[in-house]
Amino acid sequence: MQTRSVYQPRLHVRAAFGCKGNRRALARVGAVMTPFIADDHGIIYRKTALAAGFTDDDLRRACRRGEIVRVGRGAFAPAEKRTPDDAHRLTVIASAMLGTVAGVVTHQSAAAMHRLPMLKPNFQRLHVTTGDANHGGRTATRHTHVGVVAPSETVDVDGVLVSSLERTAVDIACTSPMGFAGALAVLDAALRLGADRKVMRKMLRATRRGVGQARRALAHATADAESPGESWCRAQIIEAGLPIPRLQHEFRDQDGFVARSDFDWSGLLVGEFDGKVKYQKYLRPGEDATDAVVREKKREDRLRRLGVMVIRWTWADLERGTVAASVRQWLTRLQLDVA
Repeated sequence: MQTRSVYQPRLHVRAAFGCKGNRRALARVGAVMTPFIADDHGIIYRKTALAAGFTDDDLRRACRRGEIVRVGRGAFAPAEKRTPDDAHRLTVIASAMLGTVAGVVTHQSAAAMHRLPMLKPNFQRLHVTTGDANHGGRTATRHTHVGVVAPSETVDVDGVLVSSLERTAVDIACTSPMGFAGALAVLDAALRLGADRKVMRKMLRATRRGVGQARRALAHATADAESPGESWCRAQIIEAGLPIPRLQHEFRDQDGFVARSDFDWSGLLVGEFDGKVKYQKYLRPGEDATDAVVREKKREDRLRRLGVMVIRWTWADLERGTVAASVRQWLTRLQLDVA
Protein backbone atom coordinates (compact mmCIF):
# COMPACT_ATOMS: atom_id res chain seq x y z
CA MET A 1 0.00 0.00 0.00
CA GLN A 2 1.26 3.42 -0.85
CA THR A 3 1.93 5.25 2.38
CA ARG A 4 2.46 8.82 1.32
CA SER A 5 0.35 10.97 -0.91
CA VAL A 6 2.37 13.13 -3.24
CA TYR A 7 1.06 16.46 -4.38
CA GLN A 8 3.00 18.68 -6.73
CA PRO A 9 1.26 22.06 -6.96
CA ARG A 10 1.50 24.37 -9.90
CA LEU A 11 2.52 27.58 -8.25
CA HIS A 12 1.83 30.79 -10.05
CA VAL A 13 1.19 34.45 -9.44
CA ARG A 14 -2.40 35.42 -10.13
CA ALA A 15 -1.29 38.79 -11.49
CA ALA A 16 1.76 39.83 -13.48
CA PHE A 17 3.62 41.30 -10.54
CA GLY A 18 3.99 39.72 -7.07
CA CYS A 19 7.71 39.25 -7.59
CA LYS A 20 10.50 39.62 -5.09
CA GLY A 21 11.06 43.25 -4.17
CA ASN A 22 7.59 44.41 -5.23
CA ARG A 23 5.46 43.71 -2.17
CA ARG A 24 2.82 46.26 -3.06
CA ALA A 25 1.80 44.45 -6.21
CA LEU A 26 -1.38 42.42 -5.68
CA ALA A 27 -2.31 39.02 -7.07
CA ARG A 28 -5.93 38.02 -7.48
CA VAL A 29 -7.04 34.76 -5.87
CA GLY A 30 -10.71 34.27 -6.63
CA ALA A 31 -12.45 37.48 -5.56
CA VAL A 32 -9.71 38.40 -3.07
CA MET A 33 -6.63 40.51 -3.75
CA THR A 34 -3.48 39.30 -2.00
CA PRO A 35 0.21 40.18 -2.44
CA PHE A 36 1.21 36.54 -2.02
CA ILE A 37 1.84 33.81 -4.56
CA ALA A 38 -0.82 31.08 -4.54
CA ASP A 39 -1.21 27.71 -6.22
CA ASP A 40 -4.14 26.67 -8.40
CA HIS A 41 -6.24 25.94 -5.31
CA GLY A 42 -5.64 29.40 -3.86
CA ILE A 43 -3.26 28.11 -1.19
CA ILE A 44 -0.38 30.36 -0.12
CA TYR A 45 2.65 28.46 1.19
CA ARG A 46 5.03 30.05 3.67
CA LYS A 47 8.11 28.72 1.88
CA THR A 48 6.92 30.21 -1.42
CA ALA A 49 6.15 33.56 0.19
CA LEU A 50 9.59 33.67 1.82
CA ALA A 51 11.25 32.78 -1.48
CA ALA A 52 9.39 35.70 -3.09
CA GLY A 53 10.87 38.13 -0.57
CA PHE A 54 8.14 38.26 2.05
CA THR A 55 8.77 37.58 5.73
CA ASP A 56 6.99 35.75 8.51
CA ASP A 57 6.02 39.17 9.89
CA ASP A 58 4.29 39.94 6.57
CA LEU A 59 2.27 36.76 6.88
CA ARG A 60 1.42 37.40 10.54
CA ARG A 61 0.30 40.96 9.78
CA ALA A 62 -1.87 39.74 6.90
CA CYS A 63 -3.48 37.23 9.28
CA ARG A 64 -4.11 39.91 11.92
CA ARG A 65 -5.66 42.21 9.32
CA GLY A 66 -7.99 39.41 8.29
CA GLU A 67 -6.59 39.23 4.76
CA ILE A 68 -5.50 35.59 4.96
CA VAL A 69 -6.28 32.64 7.22
CA ARG A 70 -4.18 29.66 8.22
CA VAL A 71 -5.30 26.39 6.60
CA GLY A 72 -2.42 24.27 7.86
CA ARG A 73 1.06 24.50 9.28
CA GLY A 74 2.94 26.72 6.85
CA ALA A 75 -0.10 27.21 4.61
CA PHE A 76 -2.61 30.04 4.24
CA ALA A 77 -5.51 31.08 2.02
CA PRO A 78 -7.29 34.36 1.31
CA ALA A 79 -9.90 35.14 3.96
CA GLU A 80 -13.16 34.60 2.14
CA LYS A 81 -16.41 32.85 2.95
CA ARG A 82 -16.08 29.08 2.60
CA THR A 83 -18.20 26.13 3.58
CA PRO A 84 -16.62 23.89 6.25
CA ASP A 85 -15.93 21.16 3.70
CA ASP A 86 -14.28 23.63 1.30
CA ALA A 87 -12.06 24.90 4.12
CA HIS A 88 -11.15 21.34 5.13
CA ARG A 89 -10.35 20.48 1.52
CA LEU A 90 -7.71 23.21 1.51
CA THR A 91 -6.24 21.79 4.72
CA VAL A 92 -6.00 18.33 3.17
CA ILE A 93 -4.34 19.58 -0.01
CA ALA A 94 -1.92 21.80 1.91
CA SER A 95 -0.97 18.96 4.26
CA ALA A 96 -0.34 16.64 1.33
CA MET A 97 1.80 19.26 -0.41
CA LEU A 98 3.87 19.79 2.73
CA GLY A 99 4.50 16.05 3.08
CA THR A 100 2.71 15.54 6.39
CA VAL A 101 0.18 12.95 5.17
CA ALA A 102 1.76 9.56 5.91
CA GLY A 103 -0.92 7.28 4.53
CA VAL A 104 -4.16 7.51 2.59
CA VAL A 105 -6.62 10.34 3.25
CA THR A 106 -9.86 8.67 4.40
CA HIS A 107 -13.16 9.11 6.27
CA GLN A 108 -14.45 12.71 6.58
CA SER A 109 -11.34 14.15 4.93
CA ALA A 110 -11.77 11.93 1.88
CA ALA A 111 -15.46 12.89 1.82
CA ALA A 112 -14.46 16.55 1.66
CA MET A 113 -12.15 15.79 -1.25
CA HIS A 114 -14.91 13.89 -3.08
CA ARG A 115 -17.44 16.63 -2.19
CA LEU A 116 -19.52 13.89 -0.60
CA PRO A 117 -22.28 15.31 1.64
CA MET A 118 -22.60 13.96 5.18
CA LEU A 119 -24.98 14.40 8.09
CA LYS A 120 -23.43 16.70 10.70
CA PRO A 121 -19.83 16.32 9.52
CA ASN A 122 -16.97 17.10 11.88
CA PHE A 123 -13.91 18.56 10.17
CA GLN A 124 -11.91 19.20 13.34
CA ARG A 125 -9.32 16.57 12.40
CA LEU A 126 -7.63 15.44 9.21
CA HIS A 127 -8.28 11.71 8.79
CA VAL A 128 -5.57 9.40 7.46
CA THR A 129 -5.34 5.60 7.38
CA THR A 130 -1.98 3.86 7.71
CA GLY A 131 -0.90 0.24 7.85
CA ASP A 132 1.61 1.04 10.59
CA ALA A 133 0.09 -0.04 13.91
CA ASN A 134 2.61 2.09 15.79
CA HIS A 135 1.31 5.34 14.35
CA GLY A 136 -2.42 5.18 15.04
CA GLY A 137 -4.16 7.64 17.34
CA ARG A 138 -5.54 11.15 17.63
CA THR A 139 -4.22 14.62 18.19
CA ALA A 140 -6.09 17.91 18.20
CA THR A 141 -5.81 18.14 14.42
CA ARG A 142 -5.15 14.61 13.17
CA HIS A 143 -6.89 11.22 13.43
CA THR A 144 -4.69 8.40 12.17
CA HIS A 145 -6.62 5.17 11.67
CA VAL A 146 -4.81 1.85 11.50
CA GLY A 147 -5.97 -0.39 8.69
CA VAL A 148 -5.49 -1.54 5.14
CA VAL A 149 -6.68 0.48 2.17
CA ALA A 150 -6.10 -1.64 -0.92
CA PRO A 151 -4.70 0.07 -4.03
CA SER A 152 -8.01 -0.69 -5.75
CA GLU A 153 -9.73 1.36 -3.03
CA THR A 154 -7.69 4.51 -3.64
CA VAL A 155 -7.97 7.31 -6.18
CA ASP A 156 -6.18 10.55 -6.92
CA VAL A 157 -8.21 13.68 -6.26
CA ASP A 158 -6.49 16.98 -6.99
CA GLY A 159 -3.13 15.27 -6.63
CA VAL A 160 -3.94 13.75 -3.22
CA LEU A 161 -4.17 10.00 -2.59
CA VAL A 162 -7.60 9.41 -1.04
CA SER A 163 -9.88 6.46 -0.44
CA SER A 164 -12.30 5.76 -3.28
CA LEU A 165 -15.84 7.10 -3.17
CA GLU A 166 -17.17 3.66 -2.20
CA ARG A 167 -14.55 3.04 0.50
CA THR A 168 -15.06 6.54 1.89
CA ALA A 169 -18.83 6.08 2.15
CA VAL A 170 -18.44 2.67 3.80
CA ASP A 171 -15.90 3.97 6.34
CA ILE A 172 -18.21 6.82 7.34
CA ALA A 173 -21.31 4.59 7.38
CA CYS A 174 -19.59 2.28 9.87
CA THR A 175 -18.32 5.05 12.14
CA SER A 176 -20.89 7.87 11.96
CA PRO A 177 -21.81 9.19 15.42
CA MET A 178 -25.28 9.80 13.95
CA GLY A 179 -25.80 6.04 13.75
CA PHE A 180 -28.22 4.67 11.16
CA ALA A 181 -29.21 8.15 9.99
CA GLY A 182 -25.60 9.15 9.38
CA ALA A 183 -24.93 5.90 7.54
CA LEU A 184 -28.02 6.29 5.36
CA ALA A 185 -27.19 9.92 4.54
CA VAL A 186 -23.65 9.23 3.34
CA LEU A 187 -24.65 6.12 1.37
CA ASP A 188 -27.54 7.98 -0.29
CA ALA A 189 -25.12 10.75 -1.23
CA ALA A 190 -22.51 8.32 -2.53
CA LEU A 191 -25.04 6.61 -4.79
CA ARG A 192 -26.14 10.04 -6.03
CA LEU A 193 -22.51 10.75 -6.97
CA GLY A 194 -22.27 7.48 -8.88
CA ALA A 195 -20.88 5.01 -6.33
CA ASP A 196 -21.27 1.31 -7.14
CA ARG A 197 -23.68 -0.38 -4.73
CA LYS A 198 -22.22 -3.82 -5.45
CA VAL A 199 -18.72 -2.63 -4.58
CA MET A 200 -19.93 -1.20 -1.27
CA ARG A 201 -21.88 -4.36 -0.49
CA LYS A 202 -18.73 -6.41 -1.07
CA MET A 203 -16.72 -4.12 1.23
CA LEU A 204 -19.31 -4.65 3.96
CA ARG A 205 -18.87 -8.42 3.97
CA ALA A 206 -15.86 -8.02 6.25
CA THR A 207 -16.36 -7.94 10.01
CA ARG A 208 -15.67 -4.53 11.52
CA ARG A 209 -17.18 -2.22 14.09
CA GLY A 210 -20.39 -0.59 12.84
CA VAL A 211 -20.82 -2.93 9.89
CA GLY A 212 -24.34 -3.88 10.97
CA GLN A 213 -25.73 -0.36 10.76
CA ALA A 214 -23.90 0.19 7.47
CA ARG A 215 -25.35 -2.97 5.91
CA ARG A 216 -28.85 -2.03 7.02
CA ALA A 217 -28.44 1.49 5.69
CA LEU A 218 -27.14 0.25 2.33
CA ALA A 219 -30.26 -1.91 1.96
CA HIS A 220 -32.36 1.28 2.16
CA ALA A 221 -29.99 3.68 0.40
CA THR A 222 -31.07 5.37 -2.82
CA ALA A 223 -29.69 7.96 -5.21
CA ASP A 224 -33.11 9.66 -5.20
CA ALA A 225 -32.51 11.30 -1.81
CA GLU A 226 -31.27 14.81 -2.53
CA SER A 227 -29.80 15.97 0.79
CA PRO A 228 -28.61 14.69 4.17
CA GLY A 229 -31.71 16.29 5.72
CA GLU A 230 -34.00 14.25 3.49
CA SER A 231 -32.03 11.12 4.37
CA TRP A 232 -32.43 11.86 8.09
CA CYS A 233 -36.20 12.25 7.64
CA ARG A 234 -36.33 8.89 5.90
CA ALA A 235 -34.16 7.27 8.57
CA GLN A 236 -36.60 8.33 11.29
CA ILE A 237 -39.50 6.97 9.23
CA ILE A 238 -37.73 3.65 8.64
CA GLU A 239 -36.71 3.24 12.28
CA ALA A 240 -40.31 3.86 13.37
CA GLY A 241 -41.46 0.95 11.20
CA LEU A 242 -43.68 3.16 9.03
CA PRO A 243 -44.33 2.59 5.31
CA ILE A 244 -41.36 3.74 3.26
CA PRO A 245 -42.33 6.71 1.10
CA ARG A 246 -41.90 7.12 -2.61
CA LEU A 247 -39.23 9.72 -3.45
CA GLN A 248 -39.22 12.55 -6.01
CA HIS A 249 -42.66 11.74 -7.47
CA GLU A 250 -44.04 14.23 -9.99
CA PHE A 251 -47.59 15.54 -9.56
CA ARG A 252 -49.53 16.99 -12.47
CA ASP A 253 -52.92 18.62 -12.99
CA GLN A 254 -54.86 19.71 -16.06
CA ASP A 255 -52.39 22.56 -16.57
CA GLY A 256 -49.36 20.29 -16.47
CA PHE A 257 -46.51 19.89 -13.99
CA VAL A 258 -47.32 20.90 -10.40
CA ALA A 259 -44.54 19.63 -8.17
CA ARG A 260 -41.90 17.02 -7.50
CA SER A 261 -42.20 16.00 -3.88
CA ASP A 262 -39.48 14.92 -1.48
CA PHE A 263 -41.69 12.10 -0.15
CA ASP A 264 -45.19 10.82 -0.79
CA TRP A 265 -47.49 8.03 0.30
CA SER A 266 -50.06 6.74 -2.22
CA GLY A 267 -50.25 10.14 -3.90
CA LEU A 268 -52.35 11.42 -0.98
CA LEU A 269 -49.76 12.55 1.57
CA VAL A 270 -46.65 14.55 0.69
CA GLY A 271 -43.74 15.20 3.03
CA GLU A 272 -41.32 18.06 2.38
CA PHE A 273 -38.04 18.78 4.15
CA ASP A 274 -37.36 22.51 4.40
CA GLY A 275 -33.62 22.83 4.83
CA LYS A 276 -32.30 26.34 5.34
CA VAL A 277 -30.76 26.39 1.86
CA LYS A 278 -33.71 24.81 0.07
CA TYR A 279 -35.34 28.01 -1.13
CA GLN A 280 -32.00 29.52 -2.10
CA LYS A 281 -31.22 26.45 -4.17
CA TYR A 282 -34.26 26.96 -6.39
CA LEU A 283 -34.08 30.73 -6.77
CA ARG A 284 -34.63 31.98 -10.29
CA PRO A 285 -32.61 34.87 -11.76
CA GLY A 286 -33.54 38.14 -10.09
CA GLU A 287 -35.46 36.48 -7.24
CA ASP A 288 -34.91 36.62 -3.51
CA ALA A 289 -35.93 34.08 -0.87
CA THR A 290 -39.36 35.70 -0.46
CA ASP A 291 -40.17 35.08 -4.13
CA ALA A 292 -39.25 31.42 -3.75
CA VAL A 293 -41.42 31.07 -0.63
CA VAL A 294 -44.41 32.61 -2.43
CA ARG A 295 -43.92 30.27 -5.38
CA GLU A 296 -43.69 27.31 -2.98
CA LYS A 297 -46.98 28.38 -1.35
CA LYS A 298 -48.71 28.45 -4.74
CA ARG A 299 -47.30 25.03 -5.53
CA GLU A 300 -48.68 23.68 -2.26
CA ASP A 301 -52.10 25.20 -2.98
CA ARG A 302 -52.20 23.38 -6.32
CA LEU A 303 -51.31 20.10 -4.60
CA ARG A 304 -54.13 20.57 -2.10
CA ARG A 305 -56.57 21.15 -4.95
CA LEU A 306 -55.52 17.70 -6.18
CA GLY A 307 -56.54 16.31 -2.79
CA VAL A 308 -52.97 15.95 -1.54
CA MET A 309 -52.08 16.80 2.07
CA VAL A 310 -48.67 18.44 2.50
CA ILE A 311 -46.68 18.26 5.73
CA ARG A 312 -43.31 19.93 6.27
CA TRP A 313 -40.32 19.31 8.49
CA THR A 314 -37.34 21.43 9.43
CA TRP A 315 -33.99 20.70 11.07
CA ALA A 316 -35.64 21.45 14.41
CA ASP A 317 -38.17 18.63 13.82
CA LEU A 318 -35.33 16.26 13.01
CA GLU A 319 -33.45 17.24 16.16
CA ARG A 320 -36.59 16.66 18.24
CA GLY A 321 -37.25 13.35 16.52
CA THR A 322 -40.86 14.26 15.65
CA VAL A 323 -40.89 13.42 11.93
CA ALA A 324 -42.21 9.87 12.33
CA ALA A 325 -44.96 10.97 14.72
CA SER A 326 -46.30 13.50 12.22
CA VAL A 327 -46.24 10.92 9.44
CA ARG A 328 -48.07 8.38 11.58
CA GLN A 329 -50.69 10.98 12.54
CA TRP A 330 -51.49 11.90 8.93
CA LEU A 331 -51.37 8.34 7.60
CA THR A 332 -53.97 7.48 10.23
CA ARG A 333 -56.14 10.52 9.42
CA LEU A 334 -56.07 9.69 5.72
CA GLN A 335 -56.81 6.03 6.50
CA LEU A 336 -53.59 4.87 4.89
CA ASP A 337 -51.66 1.82 6.06
CA VAL A 338 -49.33 2.61 8.98
CA ALA A 339 -47.88 -0.90 9.41
